[in-house]
Amino acid sequence: MSILDNIGGTRMLPLRQLVPKTSARVLLKLEYENPTGSMKDRMARAMVEAAEADGRLQPGGSVVEYTGGSTGVSLAFVCAAKRIAVQIVTSPAASKEKRDHMAALGARLTLVEAPTGGTTKTVINDMIETARRLAAAPGSYWTDQLNNADVLPAYSRMADEIWQQAEGKVDAFVQSVGTAGSIRGISSRLRELDPGIHVVAVEPSESAVLSGGATGSHRIEGTGAGFVVPLWTPAIADEIQTISTEDAMASARLLAREEGLFAGTSTGANVAVALRVAERLGPGHTVVTIACDTGMKYLSTPQYS
Repeated sequence: MSILDNIGGTRMLPLRQLVPKTSARVLLKLEYENPTGSMKDRMARAMVEAAEADGRLQPGGSVVEYTGGSTGVSLAFVCAAKRIAVQIVTSPAASKEKRDHMAALGARLTLVEAPTGGTTKTVINDMIETARRLAAAPGSYWTDQLNNADVLPAYSRMADEIWQQAEGKVDAFVQSVGTAGSIRGISSRLRELDPGIHVVAVEPSESAVLSGGATGSHRIEGTGAGFVVPLWTPAIADEIQTISTEDAMASARLLAREEGLFAGTSTGANVAVALRVAERLGPGHTVVTIACDTGMKYLSTPQYS
């Protein structure tokens, strides 16, 4: 058995304190139970193993990726388990905990500047171009997460877990958008199981490009690239809701204090929007959302510091 076999199979729990009696049930999928504390373990394994299977990643080769944080940690973890060299391009917009975690797992880091301290379109594009340059080295395989559809089957399997754990009772699914791989893979499979499921996408209000707004700087790590990402299509979601960094952080802190569930900023965004949707749907309905990663990744950030 490999450590990679511990990816997936995470629990799903109902929120008990934050949900009013006049609202729908809210179920939270605890993706921080994955080995690195993030749902990105699923997609990192999928990208690497698909490339190994079809020869894009040759024995003795190396992996290159750009990341806002958790994907880099997950790739470093998968590559460590498989004894594959990995180079990660990231920025100070990612928490120090994430960068230290990548390095501890053996990744070589290249940092690009983040002048605002937050995620912006410019920072993402600088990371992409740096990764493109590094991937030109012989034997390198660039996982290129924003364009990599190899992640979709992994998230489809996650949807099957959700469906089973919810006992086939899902009225709405809420998820924040980063690469769009998770919301696309999960929602597509859930709709195969029940075409009536209402899918709500979440993005930072400071950079609400999917909603037709302007690009900007925000601190909800792993979301809001500042441009329409390639895996996104409008058909993915029935609705897009926005939330500010401040409100997402406040929601995550409330989740920790009131429910004992310690998660990151994107989870705070998911829960805040899921509570809005639950209020609208009312009793007798079920809203599912995701605890994307652990709050341990954010202790040095404004989220918890």
